[in-house]
Amino acid sequence: MSTGHILILGAIAGLTIFLGLPISRVQSLSANARAGLSAFATGILVFLFWDVMSNAVDPLDADLHAHHWGPLAGLAALGIVGFTGGLMTLVYYDAWMKRRANRRATPLVGPGAAAIDEFTSRSWMDLSQPAVRLAFLIAIGIGVHNFGEGLAIGQAAASNEISLAVTLIIGFGLHNATEGFGICGPLTGEGIRPTWKLLLVLGIIGGGPTFLGTVVGQAWTSNAVSVLFFTVAGGSILYVVQELFAVNRRYGHPVLITWLLVAGVLAGFATDFVVTAAGV
Repeated sequence: MSTGHILILGAIAGLTIFLGLPISRVQSLSANARAGLSAFATGILVFLFWDVMSNAVDPLDADLHAHHWGPLAGLAALGIVGFTGGLMTLVYYDAWMKRRANRRATPLVGPGAAAIDEFTSRSWMDLSQPAVRLAFLIAIGIGVHNFGEGLAIGQAAASNEISLAVTLIIGFGLHNATEGFGICGPLTGEGIRPTWKLLLVLGIIGGGPTFLGTVVGQAWTSNAVSVLFFTVAGGSILYVVQELFAVNRRYGHPVLITWLLVAGVLAGFATDFVVTAAGV
């Protein structure tokens, strides 16, 4: 299989994230359905956190068993920096966005104030809304995670393990289809109907890095790069999971939410089994 074909399939694996995004435009969902979808999205992200951290630890585990103490120390330090950076970057970024939103929320008075408010509310990307902001943070975290998956695809192809690369593409493609639900969970939970333009941007942020990772992985293989991106993704996803738990508690349906949370985690494992069953 040519490099071009691998890159095309890598792009398709990333773009399957768009399959789950349109659910956020359905307006006839009941309050229970919205709460359930938000919990399901949270479950998928809980699985993704386990998935990315497992991938990050694998190279360290190999060095540990081989008694390669120098490389182990280097990768461990890189992982700590990546995880802390991924988590705290979103903490500070979200705090900055909240302060900015609060400043914009200052009431307007005088002629034309109503017209200005009306114009602002029509923005297709209103980051002053917590649900929209959280959807972007989720897309960023998933995007970093998908870059790591793209690296795995590219590195398999670069090693002439074409069957492995194709298996990864299929598995990650199925996996990414469920990640669309994770991104739109906050929007659905708050009853926000996003524009197609917003969904396009969210999908590119979340799915596009799979293609970029495939390109980089084919050109350059490095355990350090993989550990860095997987730990950054882990830190990012941990932050958004924490935020989604807070959102889910506000819905007041603990039994329903817990069941759908479990379903989301199991859905993540089910798609991952496609790769595992192939001996990856």
